[in-house]
Amino acid sequence: MDDRRRKFEAQALPHLDAAFNLARWLAHSPAEAEDIVQDAMLRAFRGFNGFRGGDVRPWLLSIVRNCCRNANAETRRHAHIPLPDEDWNAIAINDANPEMLAVQTSERRKVDEAIALLPKEFREVLILREIEEMSYREIAEVTGAPIGTVMSRLARARRMLKEKMEGRA
Repeated sequence: MDDRRRKFEAQALPHLDAAFNLARWLAHSPAEAEDIVQDAMLRAFRGFNGFRGGDVRPWLLSIVRNCCRNANAETRRHAHIPLPDEDWNAIAINDANPEMLAVQTSERRKVDEAIALLPKEFREVLILREIEEMSYREIAEVTGAPIGTVMSRLARARRMLKEKMEGRA
């Protein structure tokens, strides 16, 4: 294995889950997200010599985001489609009773459906901040938006999510 590949795998592969998570939310389809992440990883590997160092995560997620945009440009959709049902029983709770598990599963589904209904530019900053726990600076790097725009989009996304959860939107 050559040195370039070893470095790429050491730096990029730990962020594979984050890449898939972002692609899944932006593409609305786990199967499409897998294709997007595969394409993004290939592009990232090809362009790894041009990586200027620092944290590889924002750089990699920028590539994932661009691959999502390219995929979406081919199949432009105007409606927001909720993610398909997944294995909602995958929530691991050690001592939960069946009733509590059902309530938590239902709540998680409601949150996921509400997030899926957000416009893409708000959904992506919400996912990057709240699920991927990225800083505003990292989100700005991924999205190419100024930090102030990231902050305002995040505030609006949270407000829109709250309204959807309360049934006002």
